[in-house]
Amino acid sequence: MTDIHTYKNYYFIGIGGIGMSALARYFKFSNSNVYGYDKTSTKLTHSLENENIPILYEDSISLLPKDISAGNTLIIYTPAIPKDLKIKNYFIEKNFTLLKRSQVLGEITRSTLCLAIAGTHGKTTTSTLLGHICKYANLPSTAFLGGISANYNSNFIYNGAEISIVEADEFDRSFLALSPNMATITSTDSDHLDIYGNKENIIDSYNKFAALIPEDGFLVVKKGLPIRAKHLTYSAQEKADYYAENIQIVNGSFKFDLITPKQTIKDFKLPIPGKHNVENAIAALAIGLKLGIEPDILRKALAEFKGVLRRFNQHIFENDTIYIDDYAHHPTEINAVIDTIRNMYPSKKLLTVFQPHLYSRTKDFAEDFASSLSKTDQLILLDIYPAREIPIEGVTSEWLAEKIELDNKEISSIDNVLNTIKTKDFDVLLTIGAGNIDTLHDPIINWLNEIKI
Repeated sequence: MTDIHTYKNYYFIGIGGIGMSALARYFKFSNSNVYGYDKTSTKLTHSLENENIPILYEDSISLLPKDISAGNTLIIYTPAIPKDLKIKNYFIEKNFTLLKRSQVLGEITRSTLCLAIAGTHGKTTTSTLLGHICKYANLPSTAFLGGISANYNSNFIYNGAEISIVEADEFDRSFLALSPNMATITSTDSDHLDIYGNKENIIDSYNKFAALIPEDGFLVVKKGLPIRAKHLTYSAQEKADYYAENIQIVNGSFKFDLITPKQTIKDFKLPIPGKHNVENAIAALAIGLKLGIEPDILRKALAEFKGVLRRFNQHIFENDTIYIDDYAHHPTEINAVIDTIRNMYPSKKLLTVFQPHLYSRTKDFAEDFASSLSKTDQLILLDIYPAREIPIEGVTSEWLAEKIELDNKEISSIDNVLNTIKTKDFDVLLTIGAGNIDTLHDPIINWLNEIKI
C-alpha cells in the first residue's frame, strides 16, 4: 500500500461522521488539502467548513474540486454510504485509490505507539479521557475520538504524532485493521447483530482484537469478560488488578482511591456522574500509569476532565427543571443513564424521549429496550432512525411501544416532539439516542431558559 501521507489531497465521502471528521482534521492539521461530501449539513460539518474544509452536500460529479486526480488524491469513505452514490462510483471508474476509514486509521496506528479502546459501551468516554491525560502530561499524542471532547470542543486532540489514541470500533469488524500496542476492552455486550449474527461471533471478534496486541504490549480488560489473551483486569465494583476503593460522591464528583498491582494511589476526583464512568476512568488511568505518567499528573488531569458532549450532559434551570442529553442507544446504556438519574434525583418525575437507532438493533433488542425504557415515568418514543438501513417489515416504534410496560407513553415525530414535551409535567427531561435527536438540544435549552419560576 502507498504511504497514506504522501497524497496532496484527501477526499472524504461521509465526512460528517464522527470518526471521519476526526481523520479529516488530522490530514488538515498536516497541511494537506481536505475536501468532503455528506448528504446532510450538521453542526459538525459547519465546524469543519469553518476550519476551511469545503463540503459538498449534493451527489454531483460536476461539483467536485477541479484539482483532484487519481494520482494526487486519496479517497476515504465510510461503509455506511449507499452503494449507488455517484461520487463514489466516479472515483472507482477513474481509478482513484479508495480506502475505508478503518484502513486509514489502521495505517496511522502502524507507524505510532497505538493506544486502542474497545468495547460495546464506554469507549468514547475512556478514549477521550486518555487523550486528555496524554495531552495534559504533554506526551506527543494524537487522539481520534468518537465524540466531541468538552475540554477541547473537538473530536481530535493533537499534541504530537508519536502516539495514537483510537476508538477500536467493532462495527464491520473495523478494529481488526488496527495495530494496537496497548489496549483496553470495556465490554463485550451484543450489538451490531446485523453484522455478527450472534453473541459467539462478537466474543470471537473481540478475542481476535485482543490477539493483535504484541507480547510486550499491555491489555487491561474489565473483570469478567471472556477474553482469552493474557491480560490484567479492572473494575469499580469488585477487586481486580486495577480497582477503585473508598468510592464517595462529594459535591457532585466521585472521589476514590486507585489500587494497582504495584501501589495504592489516593484521592482521585472525577467530576462527571455515573459509577460506570469511575470504571472508564480506571481503564484510562491504568494505561496512563503504564505509559509512565506520574500519579500527581493523573490526579490533576482527571480532576479537570469535563467529559464528552452527549454523554450525560446536564443542564439545571432557574425553576429547578433538569435537562439531560445522552447518546445512549443500546439497552445497557439506557439502563446506566436512567439508573444514574434515579440515584441522583430519586424523588423527581422523569420524562424520557428516545429515538431508536436502526431497525435491526430495535428488532434484535426489543425486549431489552422495553425493560430499560419501563424504568422511566413518562416516555415519548420517536420514529426509528434508519441511518444506513432500509425498513424491516413490522419493526416500528408502535411495535416497540406495545412491549413497554408503562402507562404514560406515546409516539411522536421528531418535528412535533418539542410541542409534545411542552405539554408534559416533569422534573427531569432526558433525551437519548444516536440518530438526529441531537437537533432537539438547542431548541429545548432555549425553551427551558424562557420558563420562569
